[in-house]
Amino acid sequence: MTETAPPTQARPRAPLWLIVAIAAMAGLFFAYAVWSAVGNLIQTVAFYSEAGFSLNALGWFVWLFAALFPVLVWSAAFTLGFRRRAHELALIMLGGLALVAVFWLNILSYVSLNTSSLLS
Repeated sequence: MTETAPPTQARPRAPLWLIVAIAAMAGLFFAYAVWSAVGNLIQTVAFYSEAGFSLNALGWFVWLFAALFPVLVWSAAFTLGFRRRAHELALIMLGGLALVAVFWLNILSYVSLNTSSLLS
């Protein structure tokens, strides 16, 4: 007596255009985070170079990682969500955007409280 498993139903996937639209709309917000990090890096370098200082290795790492982190989170969120339903992809992207926002606030807090450790 062998029992066969009942056939599983495939989850309905979202249409490709909807996946692209959700990923692109979320990508605009992630791109703004990258743009802000690059802008702050440029302003920081310009401001402290006028005062005769420069960023040390930690300063460069902090600002470059702040620009790279949103790209990594968007990639991870897209990888996790592109085979799911549309609302699940949107929620994963929203969660990733919340993670980037918290990370950005941490970067701003760290830079404003520990400026001397980032300069040489």
